[in-house]
Amino acid sequence: MSATESETPGSGDSKGASVIVNAVAVLRTFTADEPLLGVTEIANRVGLHKSTVSRILATFEQEHLVERDAETRRFRLGLGLIAVAGPLLAELEERRVAYPVLRELSEQTGETSALMVWSGDESICVEQIASHHQIKHTTPLGARYNDALSASVQVFLAQLPEERVRSLLSSGAVTYPGMDASSLDAYLVRLKDDLRRGWAVNYGETSIDEVGLAAPVYDHRGEVVAAVLIPAPRFRVSTERLQALGESCAAAAAKVTARLGGRPREDRETPGQRQGRNKSL
Repeated sequence: MSATESETPGSGDSKGASVIVNAVAVLRTFTADEPLLGVTEIANRVGLHKSTVSRILATFEQEHLVERDAETRRFRLGLGLIAVAGPLLAELEERRVAYPVLRELSEQTGETSALMVWSGDESICVEQIASHHQIKHTTPLGARYNDALSASVQVFLAQLPEERVRSLLSSGAVTYPGMDASSLDAYLVRLKDDLRRGWAVNYGETSIDEVGLAAPVYDHRGEVVAAVLIPAPRFRVSTERLQALGESCAAAAAKVTARLGGRPREDRETPGQRQGRNKSL
């Protein structure tokens, strides 16, 4: 029996919270790369007893949050999750506004385009238009990225105060393999370069076969609320094309910003500038 399942004294609220945490952990084991999982696989990944996982999955199956594959009898996420997430996605104005721009961007570049939002310490895909090419890279809806070198993560971190970026990387909430004081300082310089250029680049740094470019979307307050992302196979992106894709990505992000009634990057202060101005007051 794992620590989360042990019979320890505590309030009913505490035990109820533990059950919810376990249930969420089970749901999060399913990924785009591994959509089908068995009870034993899930139990090993979340550190729970198989009987506990079976009970959770049985409840989820009743609510159509998971379903069984007819052939393998393993589990996959169910359509009931769409009903749960539907109201949120319907109210997400950035997603609705960005859709036609993403479609236009994919037609123009031939590559996948996606809309990402920030959730405190990770970038999450909320919309995607897949490339028409047979060989392509995609960013499935709900995909999460917390690697500091991911293009969309760079975009969001570039908008944060330096102290917050240092905290996220130092704590491991945002991952940066092999990070030390020198590489962290260099990374902070890189974020400033991203901000000045208008887009961020991940040229095979998180996956040797993939390139990612991302640009920020601003709302009417001048705050970054999303990022437009272009993921593409590296073999199709020369250094010359990288520049063109970056410009196309930034132009698409500017269109989404305009449709939101947002302010362009040149019209707003960076967090560092705003922080410095406040100190001088």
